[in-house]
Amino acid sequence: MFNKKTIDDLKDIKGKRILVRCDFNVPIKDGQIQDYNRIDGAIPTIKKLLDAGARVILCSHLGKPKGEPLPDMSLAPVAPALSERLGVTVLFADDPKVTGPETQAKAAALKDGEALLLQNTRYRIEEEKYGKMDSAEDYAKELAALSDGIFVDDAFGTAHRAHCSNVGVTKYTKESVVGYLMEKEIKFLGEAVENPVRPFVAILGGAKVSDKINVIKNLLEKVDTLIIGGGMAYTFLKAQGQEIGGSLCEEDKLDYALEMVQKAKDRGVKLLLPVDHVEGKEFSNDTERKVVETIDKGWSGYDIGPKTIALFKDALAGAKTVVWNGPMGVFEFSNFAEGTLEICRSVAALPDAITVIGGGDSVNAVKRLGFADKMTLISTGGGASLEFLEGIELPGVKAAQDR
Repeated sequence: MFNKKTIDDLKDIKGKRILVRCDFNVPIKDGQIQDYNRIDGAIPTIKKLLDAGARVILCSHLGKPKGEPLPDMSLAPVAPALSERLGVTVLFADDPKVTGPETQAKAAALKDGEALLLQNTRYRIEEEKYGKMDSAEDYAKELAALSDGIFVDDAFGTAHRAHCSNVGVTKYTKESVVGYLMEKEIKFLGEAVENPVRPFVAILGGAKVSDKINVIKNLLEKVDTLIIGGGMAYTFLKAQGQEIGGSLCEEDKLDYALEMVQKAKDRGVKLLLPVDHVEGKEFSNDTERKVVETIDKGWSGYDIGPKTIALFKDALAGAKTVVWNGPMGVFEFSNFAEGTLEICRSVAALPDAITVIGGGDSVNAVKRLGFADKMTLISTGGGASLEFLEGIELPGVKAAQDR
């Protein structure tokens, strides 16, 4: 299935300037990086190029500055984090124009085995306007011109977007390949969904059905069991006539929920929904709470209950492929995190299974419990992972050259 050129296909790169699109869109508070997952994920690709004597130019976006050089969205804190991990000083071009004369000079002066990090690509309004603004073509050309015609895309997190720095640049480079992180994401997500070792169980959570409409539809074509938890489960439960109190519900998706329930039956897929709940009076960690099988009026469901945890764990037993996207409850509140944490423990304990974790809260749960090294892949792409699970061809992947 995977047929894209990778950095292992690049030859004779010593002394060559190579533009690498990374995903350094990391949370930063008071100048301190809060989560290094995406930075750590980029290191193997960067190290491979530096060790081969390439002159590496790194670019990424951070947040949504929308063309404004906002100081709190500067990539400056990322350079020392990279330096520490790579064991070499990563230079930083603090240029609000991103590709201005100062940056061009720094890129041209790079020596073999040196690296330069560009400023936030979204400091330029053109970045997100590729194909919609004439000057975006110029920006893509400027980025590509910093290199010697070689581009590596290792930013799976933005692969679902066609921007100047991941798609536009490929028009102006001779070689466009994917890095190790992108390769790993595509391979494992692709294999998990298109060629799974069975039984194949998918777990979907989070707040809204509307966020995962096409994911549900696509996965029902592939899985043996589909587990639905989190806020989105209440739309399914209400559609089937259950009382859900004040729980999250998308009224305009009730018919869709019934369609998916029927589709699961028609295809012989087990579709599992919560059979009990931890309900709360208010949206607060300290609210009054209790375990019920039917949500009371004036209360809301904020986590799956113990019977549901047992049901979902039983469905996971023996699974050989698991894809998990989204929490089982209000994971950020410790009193409503048990469902998510228990599912996490079960997935981590599966012997010889391919386990793919995507979605911020799913990833947080895995890390919080210290099970990150027990999972096959912790995806760095939230939106990209979802669109991949929908079966959509991602622009950032498509733009890389085929083998």
